[in-house]
Amino acid sequence: MSLSNKIDFAVVFKVKNANPNGDPLSGNRPRINYDSLGEVTDVCLKRKIRNHLMERGVDIFVQSDDNKKDDYKNLSERYKKEIPQSVSKKEKTEKACAKWFDVRAFGQVFAYDGKNDEADAVSIGIRGPVSIQSAFSCQPVDITSIQITKSASSTGDGNKKSSDTMGMKHRVDRGVYVFFGSMNPQLAAKTGFSDQDAQVIKEILPKLFENDASSARPEGSMAVEKVIWWQHKCPSGQASSARIHKSLELDTTDFDNIKISLDNSIEPMPEMISGY
Repeated sequence: MSLSNKIDFAVVFKVKNANPNGDPLSGNRPRINYDSLGEVTDVCLKRKIRNHLMERGVDIFVQSDDNKKDDYKNLSERYKKEIPQSVSKKEKTEKACAKWFDVRAFGQVFAYDGKNDEADAVSIGIRGPVSIQSAFSCQPVDITSIQITKSASSTGDGNKKSSDTMGMKHRVDRGVYVFFGSMNPQLAAKTGFSDQDAQVIKEILPKLFENDASSARPEGSMAVEKVIWWQHKCPSGQASSARIHKSLELDTTDFDNIKISLDNSIEPMPEMISGY
């Protein structure tokens, strides 16, 4: 059985003295938009969900190079070794969705050059039922940049410090971010994404930033405050996702006491889940 009814969700999280998502085009400074609102991309958020799925032993197609559970060198090799290439395009799609959670949830494009096999020239596009938006801060964020030095040179003869001993670190001092997502039963019917799969994501979201520490994101510097989960009573939804998302209002005046309010005239009423 695929997903029974439409689901919308929102995740409110705090950032304190951390770089939630560095921008490589800006010296790895925390991402901001033109209104100085902090941003965490949907790709970054999906990566964290995938990592938690892998911790649970779930098969994932898009594995990061520094956190792989197999020996495949790239996505193309993983796909060709795991999915029989002699079957039809439809069968390949079904097998890929059945094997990999992230494919049946987020979708995937399997594209190849066709140099050795003309059949490979046809790419396979799978639309996933789970859509996740980028996260944005509720207020403009202040970014602090500090210069750092290393006590040892990576190169040279050791007589003097080389240029690589100098560096920069950037952080968001304080910020409250929110991102939205939806689960579509019509698309779920095509990929096999089920109510049980939705429950797995629901369990992961409150602890999205656990076990995700790095020098840029020290343990505890990022934490989910609330997950708001709207479970509709029909496949098409009792209200549009736009109306559902707009019904959520956040008062972030007090960083330590965020106030969440909802428009009670819009159904369904959500389940409020505290972060871990």
